[in-house]
Amino acid sequence: MTTLLIAEHDNAKLGDATAKAMSAAKALGADVHVLVAGEGCAAVADAAAKLDGAAKVLLVEDAQYGHRLAEPLAALIVSLAGNYDAIVAAATTVGKNVMPRVAALLDVMQISDITGVISADTFERPIYAGNAMQTVKSKDAKKVITVRTTAFPAAGEGGSASVENAPAADNPGLSEFVNEELTKSDRPELTSAKIIVSGGRGMQSGDNFHMLDKIADKLGAAVGASRAAVDAGFVPNDYQVGQTGKVVAPELYIAVGISGAIQHLAGMKDSKVIVAINKDEEAPIFQVADYGLVADLFKAVPELEEELGKAGL
Repeated sequence: MTTLLIAEHDNAKLGDATAKAMSAAKALGADVHVLVAGEGCAAVADAAAKLDGAAKVLLVEDAQYGHRLAEPLAALIVSLAGNYDAIVAAATTVGKNVMPRVAALLDVMQISDITGVISADTFERPIYAGNAMQTVKSKDAKKVITVRTTAFPAAGEGGSASVENAPAADNPGLSEFVNEELTKSDRPELTSAKIIVSGGRGMQSGDNFHMLDKIADKLGAAVGASRAAVDAGFVPNDYQVGQTGKVVAPELYIAVGISGAIQHLAGMKDSKVIVAINKDEEAPIFQVADYGLVADLFKAVPELEEELGKAGL
């Protein structure tokens, strides 16, 4: 039995999600081969070869994989699938875009968002917005799996896998890259940040999110938001934390003006320490918070900023 792990990268750097998905792939109990598909991404393949657990790295360099479009990447994975019993990817934007197509083309079920590996064919995954855990046993000969990376530790380095070049697959011609607009920020990316400050509908406007920016700058934190704040147009949707946004598990999560809808809790309840600021003492967020402050955020947040300044931050 051999497992194929799809590397997450930007053609220059191997994504943190790959190391975490590697821990899940290793738990299947078989050799793990890592697929690095992209354009000008030899350095990524070298980094993947150093991951603990990597037995071999397959490097496919072609312009059609430069932007990780689902259609050509899925065609490549399917062309390689015959040699593997399991295909694993992180449940990131790319993984969620590509892997369902892979599963459909292989005519197998997808086992989504796993948080635990019980055996090579049995897995745990959350359902009902994380309020229950489901044990899934698959009889498919080939497993297609996405991994919730917050549930697995990152695999360390120390590996010395060989890097082999592999041919590109025929491009199905179903999509083409036009352009992209990336949000630029000096702050950490949400899914990898150790501290996150998130705002909800209680922020009342996008301008008021600048209050959280000041706190985040002092703490070296990322800024997130609830779906209600995103739907209200306060901030872009790449800020969204929750079941339909990004799933995070930082060391510290500060929820400001967030009531704590079940969909939001599903995306952040694994945070090590949760601090909630809300004027409604009955808000559901207090049920998961380690520390709660019942107060008007427009008074509490400036006071918090002032105290952080006194602490030299």
